[in-house]
Amino acid sequence: MGKIIAIANQKGGVGKTTTAINLSASLGVLEYKTLLVDADPQANATSGVGVDPASVEVGTYEALIGEQDVRSLILETETPNLHLLPAHIDLVGAEIELISAEDREHQLARALSPVADDYDFIIIDCSPSLGLITVNSLAAADSVLIPVQCEYFALEGLGKLLNTVKIVQTQINERLSIEGILLTMYDTRLRLANQVVDEVRTHFQELVLNTIIHRNTRLGEAPSFGESIIMHDATSKGSVNYLNLARELLQRNKLTQIDSSQKHFEAPNS
Repeated sequence: MGKIIAIANQKGGVGKTTTAINLSASLGVLEYKTLLVDADPQANATSGVGVDPASVEVGTYEALIGEQDVRSLILETETPNLHLLPAHIDLVGAEIELISAEDREHQLARALSPVADDYDFIIIDCSPSLGLITVNSLAAADSVLIPVQCEYFALEGLGKLLNTVKIVQTQINERLSIEGILLTMYDTRLRLANQVVDEVRTHFQELVLNTIIHRNTRLGEAPSFGESIIMHDATSKGSVNYLNLARELLQRNKLTQIDSSQKHFEAPNS
């Protein structure tokens, strides 16, 4: 059975969707079959891998409300080994429709169960809120990866998210664990960024992943081309960062043996 990882943070602009897209693509190019689930009505993960949300007629919404088998909703992408469960604007209505549903917190888990054995990883891009769709994502997941930007107020809202994770653990999904806290948007030129890194590592210690995602122009422009950074510019610092993140997660999950030929990629000088 594949591991299901939810990428969550109710604070906007932290690199959540960027991480969902590029971690999924990195796992794909490393030859791990991966499904990216777009559980955000904004559908940025969908467009970020080259699928126009306006062309999507069925997707996560239909899976959540049990209208269609998830296997009929999954699309292939141009990235090797990466499939997509797309979102479209109707997903915003699922929050309301799920309120009256029986066992409403487990709708996504139930929807994904038929394909859980088909993938090595299922990555869920959560909406930037702690609403019912995000709760469904956490209920379906084995772990949650939390992006935190290296900026002022980095810890703002993080306590609320961790409290939500704890509630889900105790009441809905006892197997849910924290995969790690991922520091994003790191700018080596800023003293504040280094202070934030130190503060987050001091507070959360081993929960913080070793990989840090740097600010990178190519990483920022890739979504406008409908491409992951891996497909857009495989030699960029952003690509290197996300490949390193994928390798770190693989090591943490003991899914690969790291030998001298598989050490961290080295970032290019440019």
